Amino acid sequence: MSVRDLIPWSRNNGHQVPSVFRDADRDPVLSLHREMNRLFDDVFRGFGSGLPSFGGASALGGGWPSVEISDGEKEIKVTAEVPGLEEKDIEVLLDDGVLTLKGEKRSETEDKDRQFSERFYGRFERRIPLGTEVKEDKVDARFRNGVLTVTLPKSEKAQSHVRRISIRN
Repeated sequence: MSVRDLIPWSRNNGHQVPSVFRDADRDPVLSLHREMNRLFDDVFRGFGSGLPSFGGASALGGGWPSVEISDGEKEIKVTAEVPGLEEKDIEVLLDDGVLTLKGEKRSETEDKDRQFSERFYGRFERRIPLGTEVKEDKVDARFRNGVLTVTLPKSEKAQSHVRRISIRN
């Protein structure tokens, strides 16, 4: 066996042409299965915070803005990418253990000038359940270069509930 046999090429008219389709793409059952999974994912992405997307976002908005959540020993840090917005366009709320990021992204041009756009415009709201007590009076929000960072210090009670459990053989 040569290395040439390992390369996924098909032979047409004596020339080697890359194969455009994988075997899974040619199978109509696998293709239907993949498409059904994509459709269900798109539908369920728009439901409330009970699902893993953490979003109250619609299926059209897709969970915008994208967030990153880190849970440390002493604080929870939520970072949201909101390019094209300014501080005044975003509102940060904390109510009953749920952090809410909301605002509006406005278009710079009128619709009549636009031929095609993949950009998202309009109102957004992202609700993030924290799952732990935080010191509400010490919450800090900073905005820099289109990135919003919210730092939520955990209460002493929440910090004391964390306990390392040893693993036995």
